[in-house]
Amino acid sequence: MVRMLRPFTRAVTYTRWLHLLVAIVWPSMWLFIQEAWWTQATAAVLLGLAGLVPATRLVEGFQARLLLTGRRHDSESAEIAATPSVTWADRGRTVVWLEARLVLGWLVSMLSVQLPLLSVDLATTAFGHEPGGGGHLPVEGHHWWHGLLAPVPLLLLPVVVVWSGHLITALAVKLLGPSPAERLAAMEERTEQLLERTRIARELHDSIGHALTVAVVQAGAARAAGDPAFTDRALGAIEETGRAALEDLERVLGVLRESEKPVSGRPTLADADRLLESARASGAKVDAEVTGPVDTVPGPVSREGYRILQEALTNVLRHAGAVPVRVRVHVAADTLVLAIRNPLTEPVPGPGRGSGLRGIRERAALLGGLARTGPHEGDWQVHAELPLS
Repeated sequence: MVRMLRPFTRAVTYTRWLHLLVAIVWPSMWLFIQEAWWTQATAAVLLGLAGLVPATRLVEGFQARLLLTGRRHDSESAEIAATPSVTWADRGRTVVWLEARLVLGWLVSMLSVQLPLLSVDLATTAFGHEPGGGGHLPVEGHHWWHGLLAPVPLLLLPVVVVWSGHLITALAVKLLGPSPAERLAAMEERTEQLLERTRIARELHDSIGHALTVAVVQAGAARAAGDPAFTDRALGAIEETGRAALEDLERVLGVLRESEKPVSGRPTLADADRLLESARASGAKVDAEVTGPVDTVPGPVSREGYRILQEALTNVLRHAGAVPVRVRVHVAADTLVLAIRNPLTEPVPGPGRGSGLRGIRERAALLGGLARTGPHEGDWQVHAELPLS
């Protein structure tokens, strides 16, 4: 019983009813001025012409979203497009929508008036009086059992209101819903948003993860060394790494706050010396060799190459500690090659584990390149080849 009455406690039930009644306001006013069959036909023709105007679909979509769903932005209202007509198919569906809304609006408005009048007439004739005559549904005779039927029209009225609301909403989704082209565009936009979120997550993982790893390793080494000079150098390295991480964090937060602005200020391989010095300050013995014109590497490739190098050095400090690290950066005619090797100090947990390793492979794959991570001749190796074109 409670479930049956639940629709009558929702505001959207009555806004849907209002949506249908509004559809016949101006035709009804015209009918009062000139009561003739051709006025209704003219109203239908004018609605059809209005449906061919692109902005009509926009107006009808906003109105349907607000009155039929009760919300402007949610999963249900998203099924109703609020954009102008682009194709003739959109215009055709808008015309059908306007005509269907007009017909259904006439029917619901008539029943909304006639059902209560019918109930009154039934009750009147049950007591032997003549019906008021305001209703279009005639009640013949004077019978006592008319009193038993009198509540029926009043019970039917809520049913008409609820089911007509469901019907007009279903029609809105069908006729005002996004076209295949609009659905494809929305899907592409959603995909771009997900890709951007994934990229930002990788950025945070690489920059903040590297800074925290360096800080932890430096702090542990300074405590174990007990040397004031080493402690000063360690604190300096922690401070510099922390500043760089704060800059990265501020840039990423700026991208989140102003999503339409392009990403700028991301570090490139030209800033690789900062990474190498940070690793050396943490105790790693870094043997670095850079060959080729690094400055000519395209921006996207150089930025992703920097992040791959950063993640590789972070993994070395996190899992191997202060060990010798060999870093090779080679720029060829059409390929950027990154190779980072370090001795294994603990058993390999398994191939492909760790979000950092996945991030390295994902970055390379996004550029059309290839990255391999894993043990190689007794060492741990990260080898990435990124195309420059």
